[in-house]
Amino acid sequence: MTDTDTIEASLHLANSHYENFPVASVFMPRQLRVPIGLIYSFARQADDFADEGDLTTAQRLALLNSFRDELDLLHAYIKPQTAFFATLGDMIKARKLPYEPFYDLLSAFSQDVTKTRYADYSEVLDYCTRSANPVGRLMLHLYGQASANNIELSDNICSALQIINFLQDIAIDFKKNDGKQRIYMCQNEMLRFGITELQIKSYADGEKSVDENWQQFMRFNLT
Repeated sequence: MTDTDTIEASLHLANSHYENFPVASVFMPRQLRVPIGLIYSFARQADDFADEGDLTTAQRLALLNSFRDELDLLHAYIKPQTAFFATLGDMIKARKLPYEPFYDLLSAFSQDVTKTRYADYSEVLDYCTRSANPVGRLMLHLYGQASANNIELSDNICSALQIINFLQDIAIDFKKNDGKQRIYMCQNEMLRFGITELQIKSYADGEKSVDENWQQFMRFNLT
């Protein structure tokens, strides 16, 4: 596969995946569309390793580790094994991007495979620092705006968007991860508002509509 093939495949993935938002938009500077498409492709593939299909836990972690191994090669200035990472590495070098955000994303996706409950807000926020904030930081570096103040603002926005996504996808996440029923909502907050996992299952299965304590719980999380 040539660099051109890799880039075209990455941009196609960015525009076609069902779990998507506008990526590499025509409203972005033309010179950033390919870098953003490659970053999205990296994150999308890795996230799918953690979530999609009927893979076992061991298979999911092995695929994520293969991405980590490729990053290690790039970071050590050694030629990677795959065409995708060769193209990604050229872009990282040309744009002088840090490697840490890529490793952080893999850490979060690996955690998705093995961790299904979050005790409190600090645990959720720790996950957000690795699942969402790295993307914002990479965008700032691409735009040449990665000041300390901008990074702080970006982290806050990205974490907030991630938490909103959790609240939006409660039923979807509950059915993912090989039937392990992943719940990103804080366990201590669920206890406070009387939310049980049986309720979540009923909502996810369409057997029960939301009640007053559920509405109060959502208001608390959105204010």
